[in-house]
Amino acid sequence: MAFRVLDLFCGAGGLSLGFKMANFDIVGGIDFNQEALDTHKLNFKDGFHFCGDISELDDEFVLENFDGKVDVIIGGPPCQGFSVANMQQKDIECDDRNKLFYEFIRFVRLLKPKAFVMENVPQILTKDKGHVKEVMMDVMGDLGYNVNVKVLVASDYGVPQRRRRAFFIGICKELNQTFDFDFIEKKPIVTVGDAISDLYSFDNEFKSLTVDDELDLDVNPLSEYQKLMRKDSDSKIHNHNIRYPKDIVQKRMEYVPEGGNWQDVPDELWDTIRNNRHSSAYRRLNSQDVSVTIDTGHMNYFHPKYNRVPTVRESARIQSFPDDFIFTGGQGAQFRQVGNAVPPLLSCQIAKTLKAYLNGDVDKLKINTTSNKTLDEYL
Repeated sequence: MAFRVLDLFCGAGGLSLGFKMANFDIVGGIDFNQEALDTHKLNFKDGFHFCGDISELDDEFVLENFDGKVDVIIGGPPCQGFSVANMQQKDIECDDRNKLFYEFIRFVRLLKPKAFVMENVPQILTKDKGHVKEVMMDVMGDLGYNVNVKVLVASDYGVPQRRRRAFFIGICKELNQTFDFDFIEKKPIVTVGDAISDLYSFDNEFKSLTVDDELDLDVNPLSEYQKLMRKDSDSKIHNHNIRYPKDIVQKRMEYVPEGGNWQDVPDELWDTIRNNRHSSAYRRLNSQDVSVTIDTGHMNYFHPKYNRVPTVRESARIQSFPDDFIFTGGQGAQFRQVGNAVPPLLSCQIAKTLKAYLNGDVDKLKINTTSNKTLDEYL
C-alpha cells in the first residue's frame, strides 16, 4: 500500500505532485485560496479538499476525518512574514500569518504521521534570530520526531530554475533515523532553452489567445526535459496565453540581450534617467542558463527570445510542472499559483528519498552527486 499524504497550505499542488510522482497517495489538500484549491482539486481529484482558514478545522474534526489515515504531512505555510520580497516586513510575533506554522504543528501533534515535510523561504532560518527554526526543531522533537533542515537549490535537482527553499523534514523517532539531505539524488543542469524552446513556434504564428485555449504542439521535443514535460499531455498545451506589453516596453527590450537587464537600454528610451534600478528590472532570461526564481507574474524578467514575459505555461515548465497539469482561474491567479509552488521535480526527489526511510531501505541510499541517469527516469 502506498504511503498516504495530506498537503496543508497546498496551493496549486507542486509539493503534492512531486509526492504523487514518487508513488505516494495524495489524500487531501487544504488551502485558503479558492482558485488555487480548484487547481489542486482538478489535478488531484480524489480525497478531501477544504478551502478556508485551517484553524476552523478543530481537533475533533481533524481526528474524525484523518486519524490513522495519514502517513506523511507536507506543506508550505504562507511565507509573507519572512520573505525578502515583502518590503514591509513586520515583526514575526506581530504577523498573524506566521501563526499558521503553529497550525502545521497542531496537525502533526494530532495525527502523529510517520514523517512530515515543511517548506519555506530560506530567510525563515535566520529571521527573528532563528525563532521559527528553534521552535520547529524543539517542538517537533518533543512530539517524537528527529528533524533536520536544509536550504536546497532547485537547479541541483533537474529544475531549470535557481530557486532556493528551506525544507524541514521530520521522521518519527520510532524509526531511529534522521533524514540526510545528502542522500537526495541530484540531476544534470537543465537550461531555460531545454525547458521551453519547443514552445517558441507559437510566437512565430502569434494570434490572440484566451486563458482557457487548448493548443496543439506540432514541434517535436527538443530536449530530454521537454519529453518529460510532454510525456502524458498528448502534445496539448494549456495556459499559454501569449500577451505582449505596450510598445515602449517592447522597444526597450529590443536592446536587452539574453542575460541582460535595464542597463542595456539606451537612456533616451527612459522617461527619467536613474542609476538605481534593481538588477531584476527588464532582465531577460538566458536560454543557455537556468532561470532566476519564477515569481507570481510581475514584469521582473522577460522571455529569452521575445519581448514579453513568459506565459503561465512557460513559467510552469520552468517550475517543472508537466504539460498535463492544468491551472484554473484567471491569468493573474494562474501566475500566482505557479510562482508560489514548490517545483514538483524537487519535491519528487525529496519524496523518493523519504520513502526509503519509511520503507526501512536507508542502507540502500548513498551520498549522491549529479546522476548520469536521464531525466525521464523521474517517472
